[in-house]
Amino acid sequence: MAYPGTGPTHGQSSLVTGDAVVLDLRPAGFATRMAALFVDIGLQVAAVIGVNVLVGRIAEGVDPAATAAVQLGLTVLILVGYPTAFETSTRGRSPGKMALGLRVVGTDGSPVRFRQALARALTAVVEIWTLFGVVALVVSLTNRDGRRVGDFLAGTMVVSERTGGRRDETILMPPRLAVWASTAQLAGLPSETAAMARQYVLRYGELTEQARYEMGVRIADMVAASVGPPPPPGTAPPEYLAAVLAERRRREEERLAARQAGRPTG
Repeated sequence: MAYPGTGPTHGQSSLVTGDAVVLDLRPAGFATRMAALFVDIGLQVAAVIGVNVLVGRIAEGVDPAATAAVQLGLTVLILVGYPTAFETSTRGRSPGKMALGLRVVGTDGSPVRFRQALARALTAVVEIWTLFGVVALVVSLTNRDGRRVGDFLAGTMVVSERTGGRRDETILMPPRLAVWASTAQLAGLPSETAAMARQYVLRYGELTEQARYEMGVRIADMVAASVGPPPPPGTAPPEYLAAVLAERRRREEERLAARQAGRPTG
């Protein structure tokens, strides 16, 4: 059931999934990106060598030109297919990025799409493989978000999922929803969904207008599936999510204080 007071998303592709959306757009550090790149390059080189050796053994006695053509085609397929397949199927994480806690996302925080992953991979053939990474290095060093040419063409960026050490950021209760929130049933709200909602509310001002609406509606729908009753009519998603999170935090603080005082908790 759709979140009360919101309209349909007009067929827009999903911007929010349980493990894909990155609302906290913290560009990955240069050293971390390089380490992830070296891991992926190493795996790709190993795959290329292995495939070429295998083809060479299978094609013994076959026309050398045909064998070379097959080997070249498979090499290009690995160089382009490896990042495209991984980044599409894992929502932006190649093996190297998984190892270093990185992810490729759209510049608005949306999960990377197939066409974006393909654009990055095709561009990498030139800027990384053909030009030995010189162009990618220069462009990423001169851009504050570390984006290379492929990122600009695809509308993507590489972000770090291991932020850690962040200062506490308190979400305030919208006054007009305080009474409703005090009676709401929040026990069924999953921690992952609450964390996603928190990131959305905290980063609301950094998102594009389209991302604010689409993510807000989708996250509110996810929260509303576990929280009841519905909020008052006309409540906007950011306001609704802020009320749920603020009330959830208040109840957690009460339970913690009760435990510390040795009192039974509800």
